[in-house]
Amino acid sequence: MSANSSIGRTALGAALALFTTTVANADGVSLKLEPGVVIPTTAPQSAIYDVGGGQSLKALFGINRYLDIGPVASFLFLPASTPLAESGVVWGFGGGLRLKRPHNQLDSGVSPWLDADLLYMRTGDLGRLGFDAAVGVAFPVDAAKVFWVGPFVRYQQTVNNERMGYDTRDAKIVLIGMSIEFGSAVKRKPLPARIEIVREPAPPPEVIVQPAPVCPVCVAAVEPAPVPVPTPVVYQNVTIINGKLELKEKLFFAWNRAVIKPTSFSILDEVVKVLNDNPTLNLRIEGHTDSTGNAGHNQRLSQRRAESVVTYLTSKGIASARLTAKGLGPDVPLETNDSADGRERNRRVEFVVITITSDGSSK
Repeated sequence: MSANSSIGRTALGAALALFTTTVANADGVSLKLEPGVVIPTTAPQSAIYDVGGGQSLKALFGINRYLDIGPVASFLFLPASTPLAESGVVWGFGGGLRLKRPHNQLDSGVSPWLDADLLYMRTGDLGRLGFDAAVGVAFPVDAAKVFWVGPFVRYQQTVNNERMGYDTRDAKIVLIGMSIEFGSAVKRKPLPARIEIVREPAPPPEVIVQPAPVCPVCVAAVEPAPVPVPTPVVYQNVTIINGKLELKEKLFFAWNRAVIKPTSFSILDEVVKVLNDNPTLNLRIEGHTDSTGNAGHNQRLSQRRAESVVTYLTSKGIASARLTAKGLGPDVPLETNDSADGRERNRRVEFVVITITSDGSSK
């Protein structure tokens, strides 16, 4: 086995191991394209070739907010500077890492970055070891910070082996271009879902007026008895008063998903206790979203979130016949969707309580 073949297999093996370990533990995935102009900076390449072009493709997997790692493939083309000479074509495969300002820094859209790669370089049937390093800055194109663009400068060096009759100085080039990146949206802190239980107020107690003694002159009027003030029913984090359920905590979901966060389990457990203590209550759980994004996706997300609440309550012993899930998407906003605060208020879950009477009817 030749030394070049051994180097190539080692580099590819390292890249494969890097890819599998990072996929399993990725904290966000993105794809990065780097088209640019290739400039040979040292002899003999600077004497043989003119300025050319290049392209690299990287799959980046987040280790944490500041560090990405993943495989890379690159292609370089250098046109011959003299007639009848053969142009240079170089393929590169390997892996690398990138240090960056976190993309989820919401106070600024600028993300400077620095990266380095270890590569197996292939020219014709000749394989060699190479490495590169680059610096750049990225700017988000959209509000969700899925697409990023920005300039970069990359230095690349190919290590040549000793060969009789050939100039074996290392090949050194500079690549200047524009990086284009797209991937996972920024994970923003989810808004607390709003739970509000609305109960129609009970009718006031019937007032019975006792007839006053009749006298020949007048009939005395009897004042009606005062309506009693309802006594609050207080739980640890829930208070039932005036036909409403007031919560001390909010309900949290995973961002853009129908998964209830564990921090909200305790408040849902108290809702379970309210239902167990009040067996004449029937709940309609309504999910709501803002108008950002696809309306169909928002309606399905609101339905799944409402269903996840129903699933949690039934898992705690509440009869499914007492619970109904309804996703309303962006159709019933509380406020305008033209402001960030309004959109936050509109993303919510509401509990509508229906009272079941003794004769089986609801009101």
